[in-house]
Amino acid sequence: MSFRALTVDRGEDGEISQEIREMEDARLPAGDVTVAVEWSSLNYKDGLCLAGKGGLVRKFPHVPGIDLAGTVETSDTPEYRPGDKVILTGWRVGETHWGGYATKARLQSEWLVKLPEGLSTRRAMAVGTAGFTAMLAVMALERHGLVRDKGPVLVTGASGGVGSIAVMILAALGVEVTAVTGRREQAERLRELGATNILPREELADAPTRPLESEIWAGCVDAVGGAMLARVLAQMKYGGSVAAVGLAGGAELPTTVIPFLLRGINLLGIDSVMQPKEHRIAVWGRIARDLDMEKLDAMTSAAGLADLPRLGAEILKGGIAGRVIIDPNA
Repeated sequence: MSFRALTVDRGEDGEISQEIREMEDARLPAGDVTVAVEWSSLNYKDGLCLAGKGGLVRKFPHVPGIDLAGTVETSDTPEYRPGDKVILTGWRVGETHWGGYATKARLQSEWLVKLPEGLSTRRAMAVGTAGFTAMLAVMALERHGLVRDKGPVLVTGASGGVGSIAVMILAALGVEVTAVTGRREQAERLRELGATNILPREELADAPTRPLESEIWAGCVDAVGGAMLARVLAQMKYGGSVAAVGLAGGAELPTTVIPFLLRGINLLGIDSVMQPKEHRIAVWGRIARDLDMEKLDAMTSAAGLADLPRLGAEILKGGIAGRVIIDPNA
């Protein structure tokens, strides 16, 4: 038995290369469930793994792909049976464990979630880590008091996968959404996803010159970090919350404790990698129930394994809008 995969390798000179290979099943890593992969997806972290950047991949050759959805082929655990449809995101799969850019994956059963009723494997990967993270962020904001009547909610990095789906979710909740993007050509698409207002990235690009500015935002899903996050914190309404999901603008945070002390705001860290399984099930159930699947389809494009080196380079440069799903069988 064999499978097809895109592998990343590092030569003796340190150069990174990508190649599509046919490999024997015996090469698959340890695990108690083998999944026939139907779809994977493209995320920023996948771009790093494809390029051998960020120190995410330590052992070569490697099969990237931090997301996958497919059908259980074999199982050594009673929790899953052959024919079950499953989803995997996180758990450092695609980084330290071979991932979804292959026609087969061998995984630990505790990493898997059964596909919710009403959701296909294709749409599950259109959601992927990006949409899973977006829903985690929105649910965290809800737990900290976000309601539709408190004022506008900001989404930074709105053209990307996390931001686009966050706009969709918040708009569906009846929230007034302001989408921040540096790509003016994406403004109409973001309005179609539900954004009420579009804010050019440069209006929030600089760190605040004083710790508090005028109160504007009732909440925020922030995928940028850095100076932009500091500026947003200075503009939060009293008691508002920011869900931090990324650091596209840098890991430094040039701010003070004053917004937290004088306005009682909350900075909520969102991790999608190590979420407990029970919480994952709840999040995927919410996704299947509340996400507008027609809008999701409209922001999704499909590609194959051969397209990944190009797409990985593009996502690292901020050149990907919406969601790209990967068909390893194409």
